[in-house]
Amino acid sequence: MKGGIISERQRRRKRRQLTIAMVLVAIIVAIGVFFVGQIRQDNGASGSETADAQDSAAPTATVDPVQKKVDSLVSSMSLEEKVGQLFLARVPESGQTDAISQYHLGGYLMFERDFQGETPDSLTAKIQSWQNAATTPMFIASDEEGGEVTRVSMVAGLTDGLFQSPQAVYAQGGMDAIASDTAQKSAALKKYGINYNLAPVADVADDPGSFIYSRTIGLDAAQTAQYIQVVVKAMKEGKVGCSLKHFPGYGDNGDSHGEIIRDSRDLATFQQRDLKPFQAGIDAGADSVLVTHNIISCMDDSEPASLSPAVHNYLRNTMGFKGVILTDDFDMKGLSDFIDQDNGAIKSIQAGNDLTISSSYADQIPTVIQAVQNGTISEDTINASVRRILKMKIDLGIIDAN
Repeated sequence: MKGGIISERQRRRKRRQLTIAMVLVAIIVAIGVFFVGQIRQDNGASGSETADAQDSAAPTATVDPVQKKVDSLVSSMSLEEKVGQLFLARVPESGQTDAISQYHLGGYLMFERDFQGETPDSLTAKIQSWQNAATTPMFIASDEEGGEVTRVSMVAGLTDGLFQSPQAVYAQGGMDAIASDTAQKSAALKKYGINYNLAPVADVADDPGSFIYSRTIGLDAAQTAQYIQVVVKAMKEGKVGCSLKHFPGYGDNGDSHGEIIRDSRDLATFQQRDLKPFQAGIDAGADSVLVTHNIISCMDDSEPASLSPAVHNYLRNTMGFKGVILTDDFDMKGLSDFIDQDNGAIKSIQAGNDLTISSSYADQIPTVIQAVQNGTISEDTINASVRRILKMKIDLGIIDAN
């Protein structure tokens, strides 16, 4: 009996304890639910506030002013104006301002005859008259390598003596002398309104008797690469456009001014030697690269480099060049004996050139316009070249970026 009473009491105590425990659990759960809800509410408000803060603090998209200007100019141009920009024309003997207005030329390339008989004042005025005739400001270019290839300094009174060859300058004071000479030359050109110098020569030649040797720095590939970097930097500081030439490297070959030249060297030779100065110039920010008319068999066995998509693809895609590509002079036998001027102009653009150096622009420009209209050349291709040309002109201060 006594054991039964104790057992019953124990059962009652356990039931009370269980009831109390259940009540406590319910209270705890209720409190937890309340606080979890409150936390979620607070977090929601905080997250919203944080998102708002992040939104308000997010940087606004910046628009490149140069790209904005390029876009504006291209959208406002007619097809005729855009095609005209693709031609760096040799200055005609007459009708110079009329040609600019009629063909919307991208620029003029000056030779010695264009400086003959000029004084500093008359030369400045003549070049300014060309710019006044242009809807889109022009490249005014010249070949001012120094030594045997110079134009303006051949005429007495226009410069402080003849521009010396790179080899002569280097012999006098090494790379420091090269930098100083380049700066002085750029300033001499700039004061007349010449804003584009088709230099420096990036070719590497071993044979002193070869065609191109006297126009090079006369050093090995590594030292030529250093020379190119020095010149490109000095020209950029002087705001005069530069052009690395003659891509992908002339070597010790003959003169393409007088005949078609075929270069049979293998690609490894170009990579180990000829291409190094060009890569150095590209890395230093060169504005443009001029492509030779030589047939480079290891890249394209059938077309001159200037008309070869393979050569241009190598320059763009393998070497990473983003700037303006231009042909060597279309009047050179290395090209004119290969193809007629009109078809050559079409193939020049199709190959990947942005600028064509031409005396036959009056025939070539209408031919290219017709090729765009009939779908032989896409207008997108034209636009891409015009964009690179305009960007270069803005970078050089030829066109105002504002």
